[in-house]
This record gives sequence, structure tokens and C-alpha cells, in this order.
Amino acid sequence: MGDPRKNLYERYAPIRRPLEVAFWIVLMTLQAAFSTVVAIMDVRTRAVPRPNWEVATWEVSSHLVLLLLVPALAAVERRLSPLARAHLLRFLAWHLVASVVFSVVHVAGMFGLRSMAYAMAGERYDFWNWAGQWSYEYLKDVRVYASIVFGIWAYRLFLLRLQGEARVLDAPEEGVTAPAPVPIPALAEPEGFEPSVPDAPPPPPARPERFLVRKLRREFLIAATDIDWLQAEGNYVGLHVNGHDYLLRSTLTDFLAQLDPALFVRVHRSHAVNLGRIKEIEPLDGGDARLHMHDGTTVPCSRRYRDALRTGIGAA
Repeated sequence: MGDPRKNLYERYAPIRRPLEVAFWIVLMTLQAAFSTVVAIMDVRTRAVPRPNWEVATWEVSSHLVLLLLVPALAAVERRLSPLARAHLLRFLAWHLVASVVFSVVHVAGMFGLRSMAYAMAGERYDFWNWAGQWSYEYLKDVRVYASIVFGIWAYRLFLLRLQGEARVLDAPEEGVTAPAPVPIPALAEPEGFEPSVPDAPPPPPARPERFLVRKLRREFLIAATDIDWLQAEGNYVGLHVNGHDYLLRSTLTDFLAQLDPALFVRVHRSHAVNLGRIKEIEPLDGGDARLHMHDGTTVPCSRRYRDALRTGIGAA
């Protein structure tokens, strides 16, 4: 029998990237075909109809540039998402700036592709009244921008729901105190003697030992020492445990501060590893390395963190 924690997300993950690419290609192809047919029907009613190849060039060039911009929009959505809750005005302002850049790149890309198509046909493409034309294009592009970004956001939330989210177990309830220490009788001291009281050492930072993981309607516990490696994913940290992926709402820097530094070491701007789970270190050109983990995965190690990795392995 398979792992009972295996869910739909883990079955979908191996084919996720090819399906995402295929989805956007099919979507933009269908939209381009539909828009071309509608535009051809529209120009036939005008006093000066345009050749079909021109109409097709207009629509195909627009949708091709949109397709190429989808990865950039996904990166923008992922980067700006953490601002939505704490800095709404900054969130909207940055999206406004991003939509303007998106429109400028879209229009410039369309112009380039159309110019090449017209040149191949022995004609010249003129982008007349470019300032007024761009204003018209921006009104359309801002709606396209919002639609694509919203679709990416909704898809990401759906995946988070399938993937499951982890959280640190709740701290003990307030009012629950540790038992008082048993007093030890002190030896008699000479009169006038004032014993020195050593400064109390600072309490060690609280480190979570277990995490509660929710996947759909199931809940189970994982131990911190079972984490193989960690990866920053926007405003989440991905916990990779025995071939399973869980998300914890935190930054990688903040979460590492809660883990045992003798066990977990940062090896990349967006990755950290459990030293006990490293199987092999493969040096790469330029001082970087590739870490082969016991779970069969690989983790990048940048040159900047090689010394910290050596120190951590030496201490372990």
C-alpha cells in the first residue's frame, strides 16, 4: 500500500511544469484564433477591408508577446504577493508600475513582430500616432494584466490548498508554570559576608521540535529533525520531509533562526539543509557546489555559503 500522506498535489507535481506551459500555449493559441476570426469578420464590414494576412498578423503578434510575458507576470505576482496584507497601497502602486511596463513591452514586441511580417510581405508597417495609440493599447493591456495576474494568484492558492500547510505547534497555555525548584539549604556564612551573584545566562531561544501539518482534511506531526532541506518560496518556507513537501508561513531567515544552528545550515540564498541528510557534495565550476541528499534530491550550494557549510560539517 502506498504512503497514506500521498495526495493529489504530490501526484501532480512531477508533471506540473509541462502542464503549466502547455496550458498557456493552448490558451493563447485558442484566443489568437478566436480573435483573428472575429477581427476578419469585423474588417469585412468596413469601407476599406484589410487582407486576412494583415488581420492574422495583428492578432498572432499580440498573443505571442503575451505568451512570452507570462513567466514575467508570474514572477511579479510571486514577488508582490507578500505586500498585499501589510502594505496595500504599495502593493497597488507596484502593480500599477508593472502594468505600465507590461504594456510598453507588449506594444514594442507587437510592433517588432508586425514590422518583420510586413517586411516579408514587401510592405511597411506604420505605428501611426504612437502616443495616442499606446494610450488605447494600455486600456486593453491593463485588463489583460489584471486577468493574468489574478489567474496566477488563484492557481497558486489552489496549489497551496492541495500541497498542505504546516505550522509550529502552539505554545503552552498561559498560566501553566513550571514547578518551583526545591530550595537547597545554604551553608552559614561569616557575618558581613555578601556573596556575589553571577549574572544569569540568557535563556536559549525557543526552538520548535514538531510541526502540525494539514493536508486537505488530514493532520499529522513531523519532527524538526526529520526535515531534509528547506526552500524559500515567496512568503513561505518549503519543508522537504521524506519526499513530501509542506509549506510554513515564514521567511527562510526567520525560520532558520528558530532551528538548531548545529543541525541546519544555509547553503544558498533560497536554500538550507539538514547537515545529517547530506549524502555527497559535488563541486562545480566557479566555486559553487551541488548537494546530493539522502532522499535522492539535489540542493544548490553557492560559493558565498561554502565556508558556512564547511564550518557546519566540521562542527557536526
